[in-house]
Amino acid sequence: MPLTGFHQPHTIAMTEPKRLFDCIQYHLERMPLDDMLAGKEGGLWKKYSTALVKETVDKLSAGLLSLGITCGDMTAEGRDKIAILCKNRPEWVMLDLAVQQIGAILVPVYPTINVNELEFVLKDAQVKLVFVNDEDLFLKVLSLKEKLPSLKDIYTFEHVANARHWKEVMALSSPELLARIRPVADKIAYEDLATIIYTSGTTGTPKGVMLSHKNILSNVMACIPCFPPGHNMRSLSFLPLNHIFERMVTYLYLFNGTSVYYAESLDAIGDNLKEVRPHMFTTVPRLLEKVYDRIMQKGNELTGLKKKLFFRAHSLAEKFEINKKQGFLYRLRLGLANKIIFSKWREGLGNNIRCIVTGGAACQVRLIRIFTAARIPIMEGYGLTETSPVISVNRFDVKGRMFGTVGPLIDGVEVKIAEDGEVLSRGPNNMMGYYKRPDLTAEVLTPDGWFHTGDIGAIVNNRFLKITDRKKELFKTSGGKYVAPLPIENKLKESPFIEQVMLIGSEKKFVGALIVPSFPNLRDWCRKHGVPELSNEELIRNPAINDMFKDLVESFNKYFNHVEQVKRFELLANEWSVDTGEMTPKLSLKRKVIMEKYRDAIERIYA
Repeated sequence: MPLTGFHQPHTIAMTEPKRLFDCIQYHLERMPLDDMLAGKEGGLWKKYSTALVKETVDKLSAGLLSLGITCGDMTAEGRDKIAILCKNRPEWVMLDLAVQQIGAILVPVYPTINVNELEFVLKDAQVKLVFVNDEDLFLKVLSLKEKLPSLKDIYTFEHVANARHWKEVMALSSPELLARIRPVADKIAYEDLATIIYTSGTTGTPKGVMLSHKNILSNVMACIPCFPPGHNMRSLSFLPLNHIFERMVTYLYLFNGTSVYYAESLDAIGDNLKEVRPHMFTTVPRLLEKVYDRIMQKGNELTGLKKKLFFRAHSLAEKFEINKKQGFLYRLRLGLANKIIFSKWREGLGNNIRCIVTGGAACQVRLIRIFTAARIPIMEGYGLTETSPVISVNRFDVKGRMFGTVGPLIDGVEVKIAEDGEVLSRGPNNMMGYYKRPDLTAEVLTPDGWFHTGDIGAIVNNRFLKITDRKKELFKTSGGKYVAPLPIENKLKESPFIEQVMLIGSEKKFVGALIVPSFPNLRDWCRKHGVPELSNEELIRNPAINDMFKDLVESFNKYFNHVEQVKRFELLANEWSVDTGEMTPKLSLKRKVIMEKYRDAIERIYA
């Protein structure tokens, strides 16, 4: 099959800003806000106006200059590096902008990174200063200090005993140092390096992805028209800022005049949504699944007519289509369902949501359909750290949305499908390369600018990109048949009894599965079927439960062709998480880790 190409024309207005840190000036001239950034301090929201953000950023820049942080010779290796390990908070963004405008390079790191990887990143980037959130992270970095000759100091955002506080850097500011910022900032060009992001990856050594102002800013400007129009909107931010998805969207908010409120923690999102009442936020499918599971649990707790109405509304939502006429009667029923049932869902999200953007992994189409029917539009997008990140996204405008796809390409980006089905992309958002690794760069970037995404996909209706699987996650059974696990796993997760699932079967006679049950729903089932109250470990060994799961898996097998059908499975007692090592910080499965950790269970499947 020949390569098939597809692209959107690229248009760039001459008035566009040229560096990411220009967002502050852009803001001041057009739409200064009272709450450009906001975070919780002592139980109250502390708001930073645009003017206060500018003042803080400039003082931080001046303080960094005082500490000898410079842009060096403006080469990637010659510029000073500053690392940050921190939860989302206004100071994160202000440090980012302060580092950028003096030509230094911010290296964001996941707070959950293991010590060996952290040592590698700080050494590889020759980081001079590290900013951390709290005492735990301070001690984590401090434990490595002796091994890091380049590291001068560690600063904390929370007050920590025997540690330097970030405000000490601001205190070093002076009129002379403030006057030095502008000449340095004026030297920084559109094509210059803005940040190095080390990909956590599912295996192997982290790679430093070099992204320029052009890479990220072209992505920001191309994505703004895809989002809801209008200013004076509020967003809630909780996906890690050290990942390019949330960071790029933050710049988009800043250039678009959208206030950014930082959630206190993942556990506090429910409360924060009600307090902030945001118009939009970004998420990953795993968190969306958890929201949906909580809603369904509450539905199951209802009784009588209320329960009947809840599940009737849910059933209507499952049949919802966009850009298709569904008849007067259906629309009338859905309108009533929205008034009586789905209005409560929207209340739980603050009653102001215009859209939710999801990325980072494949989202179940069923969830997107149900939430969209409930007037909570889910815009699924697609991209990688190396593409800054967005390649395509479903639009806020309903004509630019299609269930089961990751939307049309954004302006300026081209895609072609290789002979083996791999998605190749080209555009101003493609990374500069991997830091100090031209060999690895050459493996994924062709001389004429095509980036190998490692994903398998197709173009639907000559407009919408559809991703079917990760190239490296496809596996071949011993019968020589290829199986794409992602669509099968997503289908199985439609069951309320399946929390997580991973398909196996490489070089085996048949496809098997490791299944983590949804234990709250399973316990409901047990109460109804006379199964006594048991621990997770006892539940997964219970014959009645194993029989129930056999029937459940068999009921799904009809959706798959013969070679894809799950013939045997093992139930697991514990949910996979970032803390226990089976998931990346983006909440994608670390397949190799799971295969190793549950080797005994896999052996039982194929015994």
